[in-house]
Amino acid sequence: MEDVSELIFQSISDGVFTVNENRIITSFNRAAEELTGFKASEAVGKHCFDIFRTEVCHTRCALKDTLQYHDPVENARVNIITRQGHELPISVTTAQLKDEKGKVIGAVEFFRDLSDIEHLERRLDERRALDDIVSVNREMQQLVQLLPDVAKSECSVLIEGPSGSGKELIAQVIHNLSPRKYGPYIKLNCAALPASLLESELFGFVKGAFTDAKRDKPGQFCLANGGTLLLDEISEMDVSIQVKLLRVLNNGEYQPLGSTKPMHTDARILAATNADLRKCIEQGTFREDLYFRINVVELQIPPLRDRPNDIPILADHFLRRFQRKTGKPIERFSPESIATLRKYAFPGNVRELENAVEHAFVMCHDEEIMPRHLPVTIIKGSDMVNGVTPGKKHEKEVIVETLQRNQGNRTRAAKELGFHRSTLWRKMKTYGLDG
Repeated sequence: MEDVSELIFQSISDGVFTVNENRIITSFNRAAEELTGFKASEAVGKHCFDIFRTEVCHTRCALKDTLQYHDPVENARVNIITRQGHELPISVTTAQLKDEKGKVIGAVEFFRDLSDIEHLERRLDERRALDDIVSVNREMQQLVQLLPDVAKSECSVLIEGPSGSGKELIAQVIHNLSPRKYGPYIKLNCAALPASLLESELFGFVKGAFTDAKRDKPGQFCLANGGTLLLDEISEMDVSIQVKLLRVLNNGEYQPLGSTKPMHTDARILAATNADLRKCIEQGTFREDLYFRINVVELQIPPLRDRPNDIPILADHFLRRFQRKTGKPIERFSPESIATLRKYAFPGNVRELENAVEHAFVMCHDEEIMPRHLPVTIIKGSDMVNGVTPGKKHEKEVIVETLQRNQGNRTRAAKELGFHRSTLWRKMKTYGLDG
């Protein structure tokens, strides 16, 4: 019978070991050997904390609680250190061991490897966090691929791009993918406040610092402790405040207004701007040392006019979002409305496109959005001059891309481009595309 019990013990896929009342290991199965890297001969006779070396071995040990308080533990998540020095996440379940008379003689622990599950969960979290970044543009896809690695680091990040291009979205994704995702995420627009108010907003103040300071007020550096602080439009920050920001970035220290006592923050700083900071440095409005301090990683977001192939998929993305929000049975954009959107230069970038789709949702009462449902500014601004969309590519490139997107179907391509089919044929012949 003992041989059968040993066979079962060794065949269990979970790691299993038993301890006596003093938490000395008395048995150690084969799965436990594989997970920890320790042989049973090395583990038996040792204290369990000498083998598992978890962060809770001496404080919140599951086996200790089970032995002392008779409480079983189920699926507690802890990290152990393997013999090879690797950190391994495991799920722990414990129970008491009793003899025939009911006396507690030890405890048993079952544990299983969580690394594959947690890796999958991280991948799913990344996928969900990145879902709102919709693009087929190569530059944008390269940027998106960087975000998980950037998020996991603790470095400062400078996000550059024109207004409405999605800088706040990128910052939010970095926070959501970072180890700080459960901490606060705070956004502060540096252009929205004058220097004196921005300083008190960032650093806070103590009672009596100025006439209306009736009580202490924590600043954003305090409130963002353990999380992320986005300084939007950082180019608008007064130089006098830039000096103080540099101190925070260097050692985490800042001083509330009216206080003589320095405080410390563990906030991660992200900065965003639509300005060319190098030109600001030349003009003396931005400190060069601060520029290099916030620019550990630089992320450049191209304007929407430089990625016209994103317009149809972004428009559809926003359509689905407003469809869920409003419940209106609008199913699609007509080819003509997509062609109109593609011809427009979008000076307001992705934000302007989103507003245009929302406008169309208000105006449209059918299943299909037509050009007449779009904002007048887009309809009037979408005219092509000599076959070239203002600020975009040469007509030949536009035609090639449109044909590729429509799998060579000239009828659909002509509709999207706003041409008659015969006009498209003539242009293709002119550019040598009719072969």
